[in-house]
Amino acid sequence: MSTTQPIAPNDVPRDVHHLGDFRATPRLVIIAALAVPVGAVAAVVAWALLRLIGLITNAVFYQRIDTELVAPGGGHDQWWLVLTAPIVGGLVIGLMARYGSEKIRGHGMPEAIEAILLGGSKVQPRVAILKPVSSAIAIGTGGPFGAEGPIIMTGGAVGSLFAQFLRLTADERKTLLVAGAAAGMAATFNTPFAAVMLAVELLLFEWRPRSYVPVATAVCVATVIRHPMLGDGVLFPVHGALHITPVAELLCVVTGLVAGLLAIVATILVYAAEDGFRKLPVHWMWWPAIGGVIIGIGGMIVPESLGVGYNIIEAELDGSIGMDLVVGILIVKTLIWSLSLGSGTSGGVLAPMFMIGGALGALEANIFPEVGPGFWALVALAGVLGGVMRSPFTGVIFAMELTGRFDAILPLIIGASTAFALSTLLLKRSVLTEKIARRGYHLTREYDVDPLEIYFVGEVMSRDVLSYESDLTAAEALEVISGTEPDKVETRRQMLYPVVEDGDKIVGVVTRTQLETAVHEQGGDTSLRELCITAPIVTHSDQTLRETANAMAANAVDKMPVVDRDDSTRLVGLVSLTMLLEGRVRDVREARESERVLRLRVARPGWFGRS
Repeated sequence: MSTTQPIAPNDVPRDVHHLGDFRATPRLVIIAALAVPVGAVAAVVAWALLRLIGLITNAVFYQRIDTELVAPGGGHDQWWLVLTAPIVGGLVIGLMARYGSEKIRGHGMPEAIEAILLGGSKVQPRVAILKPVSSAIAIGTGGPFGAEGPIIMTGGAVGSLFAQFLRLTADERKTLLVAGAAAGMAATFNTPFAAVMLAVELLLFEWRPRSYVPVATAVCVATVIRHPMLGDGVLFPVHGALHITPVAELLCVVTGLVAGLLAIVATILVYAAEDGFRKLPVHWMWWPAIGGVIIGIGGMIVPESLGVGYNIIEAELDGSIGMDLVVGILIVKTLIWSLSLGSGTSGGVLAPMFMIGGALGALEANIFPEVGPGFWALVALAGVLGGVMRSPFTGVIFAMELTGRFDAILPLIIGASTAFALSTLLLKRSVLTEKIARRGYHLTREYDVDPLEIYFVGEVMSRDVLSYESDLTAAEALEVISGTEPDKVETRRQMLYPVVEDGDKIVGVVTRTQLETAVHEQGGDTSLRELCITAPIVTHSDQTLRETANAMAANAVDKMPVVDRDDSTRLVGLVSLTMLLEGRVRDVREARESERVLRLRVARPGWFGRS
């Protein structure tokens, strides 16, 4: 006996008490505990890298043994040293990349993203050593780069290596990799909030307790350990009252637009340079040395453009920088940073963006009204970060934590958001993601609620289900399908048929392929009880479409019986992969279909008195 009677909607109760805002398991606590040593080690690595940069800078430019961070240049009268040091540094980096690991090339963050998305969050041990050393050599010999990108990659390598020694999932390795990266960044700049935001906006590709809590744990540990080693004050303290007016806030939009354009130009220059280097008839091992020639020439023109440049950033933010130097930094630093980074050398992007953005704002301060010390430099700095990295929240929080200027939050949001909007409208990818795209991979950084997460199986499942009594034979069951009227398209397409007893007590499922094989090869006398797949994969009407889709993917099925949650033997419907797409269809419809919901009723002559 078979039945195709529809199942009443009232038979499909919706009980959502088993669902929550977030999914959290005890594994969260375990991974958070593992993040503690990761954060501690990342802080020490950050300290060691900064000391190594100072050591190389002092040795190369000042011929002394010291680990303090200083500006390269050695008095700047040694023009031959300013010219040749970056070339020698580039040559060493090229050799390290060719005979050590090519992964050390670049500014670190694209490599970290690629390891997360494509490499199962596995970082090679030698990268953890070669990346910081190569970056220290690049910066210490005058390279106009920052230490944060290499520290992010190195801290991520620490977390990844630690995770690889344990039995963890790829997602858990990703969490520890990002925890190490964010911890290293927090330890470098003493910016824990910005480090967490960078992890969320750029590295995690999700917003879940399972990843956020361990990352926050590692960042907090790294920041606490940083304080006795590198200090607990803000990196660029700025003092003085701000007098923010509506006019100044409006001009922050202008600053954001200009910062966004500068970010676009810098991004284009980086990859134009990379394209140019690819056309050179020499092996890529020599490119960093050629990039060193560009750095050396720039250093001879504006010596202050070399190195990390924390002293210049501080001068920009406190308003003590001269106009000649502002223009020089804005032009020369932008050119030598972008062109040399395109050579494939090793160095970061944040500190150069701080300096370039600060120079832009310092230039605007001569045109815009006075608001307070370094105000326009600060807004432009956040704008350039928002435009270059496409991470406006990180740009705003970074600017505040770096300077202690929490009273400038509204102007910073205006500037960073404007730059972000312009950058995303005019440029498809950022300086961080273009490299990944050039390797043939697509990366999206948009996050929204999965429509499959907010719809339930009961809203899309079929209740008009053809099921078979278990005592039918395969031949009888196949005859029912073959004899179905042509207009019963859904029944013909059902392909998976519940096998039931007592009307709706499911005992298994059988496929049309099974029925045809049994009839053609075995004569069709086998009963469905013997033929059916017992204990089939099932779902519930109050289960989300996402969970059901995950179950289909995990079990390699595209159709599932729907059973009552309180009585797992009671059949209430059937759901297919095609039906799950209904959630996507509704999402697309909401995004594309325009409608006017409310209308204004305007009284006109003659309107009064109408019935």
